[in-house]
Amino acid sequence: MKIVVIGGNGLIGSKLIALLQQLGHEAVSASPSTGVNTLTGEGLAAALAGAQVVVDVANSPSFEDTAVMHFFETSGRNLLAAEAGAGVQHHVALSVVGTERLQGSGYFRAKLVQEQLIEASKIPYAIVRATQFMEFLAAIARSGTEGQTVRLPSAHLQPIAAQDVAVAMADAALGAPVNGMVEVGGPERAGMAAMIERYLRASGDTRTVVADGTAHYFGVAVDDGSLTTRTDARLGATTLEAWLAVR
Repeated sequence: MKIVVIGGNGLIGSKLIALLQQLGHEAVSASPSTGVNTLTGEGLAAALAGAQVVVDVANSPSFEDTAVMHFFETSGRNLLAAEAGAGVQHHVALSVVGTERLQGSGYFRAKLVQEQLIEASKIPYAIVRATQFMEFLAAIARSGTEGQTVRLPSAHLQPIAAQDVAVAMADAALGAPVNGMVEVGGPERAGMAAMIERYLRASGDTRTVVADGTAHYFGVAVDDGSLTTRTDARLGATTLEAWLAVR
């Protein structure tokens, strides 16, 4: 089966392509580096020719409010239109757990628009919402750093390894369209500040981590339910301890 991965050279996309190829599928990476630009439509028709499934794991190069909305809205419309023209049978997209709860952020407003475009299209689909990647813990630490102090919310975080996300995306791509959302998250949840402190100590980083109930997550107020999955979510196999051990 031919499966086109939009953003196939990124963190999740590269892992997903490797998984699909190991299973014997024709997994094709589509990104600006391969001549495919979803913002302009360049190369889309040729890339999607003969594809049964398209998996979109691309991310905006800018998180500025106007730029990120333009990216997800424009690329979403272009991609879905090209899929309709190519007769694609299944659209799979990667999104974020808690998107509708984080609308104070321009990034999450744009992700919600992307989801709504998919839901409104006539192409059978699956939206896989994942919790924050373990590979993004360093960026979370940077976001709350002031000098040698990292000030972060005490709200729960449920990080998932990128490899586990790729496995979930592969399963969604090879399964029947659910025409709805699937949530995936890490196997453990704890206060964000506590999680980041574990990460920093394992990395030899001595910055002081402070849990602050008034601190925001990239500009958005969060609570224990903002960034965590429902009880029926699929959980990844990789614990934070196991992930840290092989870094």
